[in-house]
Amino acid sequence: MPNAPRSVPQGKTLVTGAAGHVGANLVRKLLDDGVDVRVLLHPQHNNRGVEGLAVERMEGDLRDADAVRRAVSGCVRVYHTGAKVSVNAPTKAQSREIWEVNVLGTQNVMQAALRAGVARVCLTSSFSTVGYHADDPSRACAEDLPFFPFIEWMPYSRTKVLAEVETFKAIADGLDAVIAISTGVCGPNDFMPSRTGQALINFARGKFRAYIPGGYEAVTVDDLARGHVLAMERGRTGQRYTISTRYVAMEEMLGLFAEATGQRNRARALPPRLMAGIARALAGPMTAFFPDVPQQLTPGAVLVLSMQRRADISKARADLGYEPGTLEPTVRAWYEFFASAGMI
Repeated sequence: MPNAPRSVPQGKTLVTGAAGHVGANLVRKLLDDGVDVRVLLHPQHNNRGVEGLAVERMEGDLRDADAVRRAVSGCVRVYHTGAKVSVNAPTKAQSREIWEVNVLGTQNVMQAALRAGVARVCLTSSFSTVGYHADDPSRACAEDLPFFPFIEWMPYSRTKVLAEVETFKAIADGLDAVIAISTGVCGPNDFMPSRTGQALINFARGKFRAYIPGGYEAVTVDDLARGHVLAMERGRTGQRYTISTRYVAMEEMLGLFAEATGQRNRARALPPRLMAGIARALAGPMTAFFPDVPQQLTPGAVLVLSMQRRADISKARADLGYEPGTLEPTVRAWYEFFASAGMI
């Protein structure tokens, strides 16, 4: 049986990163549930994800401890989804920014919540923080597997591990917090867009010509938002819960893209080892000469697809009562969102 709901008080709820793919869908879920939502937005970022929503807006940077403190003040619950997501091979300055936003920003949120007496915090983390079975990376991975740092993880992945550390430090000081681990997010309200969302856009435009065989764990935005709320309501303090819909092979995902867009799949599979070598060779020049250009081919991206990692969601099922939905309708809704938003 799932855990009984915790006695977490209802009231003003802060969502950081509210305009991002995860945050925008979580905010909509909370509003549908009748929650009084406050959002923390960076004034210089794309904040279309919350346009027209009945939320209280506050501006600030996660790296600004005073701005975070003001945003947290008066809230009884906090969902910390805000993060700097990057799959590029970053410059030294970009690496510093990723670390500051993801690690120091999380420290600021957790310490502000601790000092303000927030009833509970839910941190959004990444599946890349979960370890894997070295002899068989495709074997299902549970939350108790330790992170293995000695491979070509993306800087984002490493900083999310450290963000969890900051959360556990605050828990040790008395904060009530849980962690919702997200896999690869799929679905609408993807205004940035995400990496896979951009792949769908390219596919619809007939510009997706090649892919790396493999696959990954995917989670729909509805499942992920619901998983966050379940973690807040039923999760055990200090525990991590993986929220995923199911594993999807790249070839299958491209088939779903084709069904959603009406385009024929013309993409060709490329050898992973060859593409890994090319990615490593390109990483340095791309970082040096085009640091702000999104890189579709990076060593980290090749690694993730090649490992074909599966997620074990039995803990979320047992503790939270979480049950995943289906992927296919979400891919169609994703495409329809891009079309209606003028992004295709």
